[in-house]
Amino acid sequence: MCGICCVVTLCSQRAISDFLSEDMLCHLRRRGPNSSQQLIKTVSDLSYQCLFSGHVLHLRGLVTPQPLEDANNNVFLWNGEIFSGVHVGNLENDTEIMFHHLASCSSEMDILSLFSSLQGPWSFIYYEAPRHSLWFGRDYFGRRSLLWQFSNEVDRAFCLSSVSGCSESGNEWQEVPASGIFKIDLKACAATKSLSLTLFPWKYSCREKAVEETFINVLDQVSKDLPNHVHLVLNESKLCLRAPVIPLNKAVSKASGVCPSSNFSNVNCEVSVETLEKFLAEEHKKKLACQFIDVLNEAVKRRVLCLFRDPDQITREVPSMSHKRAHIAVLFSGGIDSMVIAALADKHVPFQEPIDLLNVAFMMKEQARHRGTTKRHTGHEVQLDLLCPQESCQDPAADSGTHSPCFDVPDRITGRAGLKELEAINPSRTWNFVEINVTLEELKKMRKQRINYLIYPLDTVLDDSIGCAIWFASRGEGFISNQGELKPYKSPAKVVLTGIGADEQLAGYSRHRVCFTKDGSEGLNKELEMELGRISSRNLGRDDRIISDHGKEARFPFLDEDVVSFLNSLPVSEKADLTLPRGIGEKLILRLAAKELGLTASTVLPKRAVQFGSRIAKLESNSEKASDTCSRLKLLSVDEL
Repeated sequence: MCGICCVVTLCSQRAISDFLSEDMLCHLRRRGPNSSQQLIKTVSDLSYQCLFSGHVLHLRGLVTPQPLEDANNNVFLWNGEIFSGVHVGNLENDTEIMFHHLASCSSEMDILSLFSSLQGPWSFIYYEAPRHSLWFGRDYFGRRSLLWQFSNEVDRAFCLSSVSGCSESGNEWQEVPASGIFKIDLKACAATKSLSLTLFPWKYSCREKAVEETFINVLDQVSKDLPNHVHLVLNESKLCLRAPVIPLNKAVSKASGVCPSSNFSNVNCEVSVETLEKFLAEEHKKKLACQFIDVLNEAVKRRVLCLFRDPDQITREVPSMSHKRAHIAVLFSGGIDSMVIAALADKHVPFQEPIDLLNVAFMMKEQARHRGTTKRHTGHEVQLDLLCPQESCQDPAADSGTHSPCFDVPDRITGRAGLKELEAINPSRTWNFVEINVTLEELKKMRKQRINYLIYPLDTVLDDSIGCAIWFASRGEGFISNQGELKPYKSPAKVVLTGIGADEQLAGYSRHRVCFTKDGSEGLNKELEMELGRISSRNLGRDDRIISDHGKEARFPFLDEDVVSFLNSLPVSEKADLTLPRGIGEKLILRLAAKELGLTASTVLPKRAVQFGSRIAKLESNSEKASDTCSRLKLLSVDEL
């Protein structure tokens, strides 16, 4: 994980360093605490300047300061992980490997072929000095953040950065679309004193019919959010990147997931572990579940082993516990996604190494009361509303040895239950269940100080809720149980595994049921295709900025290219059966896989979003809708500070 930034000026009267504010440098350093460097390239005869700023989080091979520069004056900034496609040895650094490959490229096609071959998350900036070209972009899913900001026509400057900062000019930042790779001909731009971007888009195949029409649609979509003085064009040769996954299988067949018990219709199908066992008695279902386990297991393996482990490092958190420090953490609610990731991580993380399970809870706002009319629950749902007298809700830091019921939110309860399941699967593993408790006061403080800049340029109530929950969870500061007492603990893990991508591909959200009820499997297919298509702009850039702020790297096993291709190969009826009730039908293939892995009660937990499970949703306002613009995320300009 790194913080990368590039500023380019075309005949500007301002010093190029003025475009990189101190607060942005601070944000970038937090992403990359192990090395920080800057490099300025001035091309006087063409009247352009480039400033490159690199900030490195050391995860693989030797520490490799960025930006990298070679004998031909090429410059490279890399924020990514190569898990497959290009060979990276166990002791090698992928930044150096990528730079070596790029420097040997002799054409645009060579560069596109290189990036088409990669598997793993990345964003990059590459200055190709001999051709005065600046290349940049994000991977197919947009798993790494990259923002751009264009100054006005007078300054004729633009900036690319992993994270934004305060803006004196008022020019807005936007996320670089994960639509392909962009190239800027700096020589031509300096000559015309205007800015033009060339796009090389992602396609499943550049031989597809109507490819030109598709290119034009992508061009229009990206262009609509650019300032009027910034031009976007398609490369003249109609070159493209090859998508790293196969297209979604949209075949519609009659749902094969009829409840296996002849005593029940699908509507009344019992939500139980026994029902999953009956599904697994069907040879086809069992085979698919095992195939899914195999491909997801490999994805998790790559993400927990591609990591430098210093055998001499020891933890200083709790002396009486394991002397080994955790290198891997899981954003952990006890739900099906995080349980499967934790169970698979257990197969590959060295047996003597702890795994940190990061479980966040926000102090409940008020006492939950049973009123005259009780909320109706279906038979398989568990009532998680707990009585919590407000006067007993004290800051746990004041008495770390006692348990505070004010943080017994739904995700805390399912998290503890999930911990017991994992301990049953592998009792010899040290599972650090990290109880991360957040008060309203700390939430407000850290949102203002840090989180609002990381969520930006997103700005909805939903972004606020999810962003704040993930920030506190990934920080990893909380309490773990040590011989029956809660002791302060801060997770040292640099890699944070998260389950994002499971719901988007396996129909995990309630809106998927609504869509299925209204438009059937055809409508559901369209919805799932849209979910994955927009995940870069709705989720991943934000989550990358949030988690990286702690000098940690987010890794997404469910968005591994092989996992996505496997799931895309299946008809939707093999992945989910929304004629079955909640807790069974959504993410059915994942539930079956979980049962095969030895998990129990967690396999039939219904989906619960983090904003509700952690109880952050509506903590400050009960009248807001998720899609509303969140006033709490307002960024202050430099003049207001």
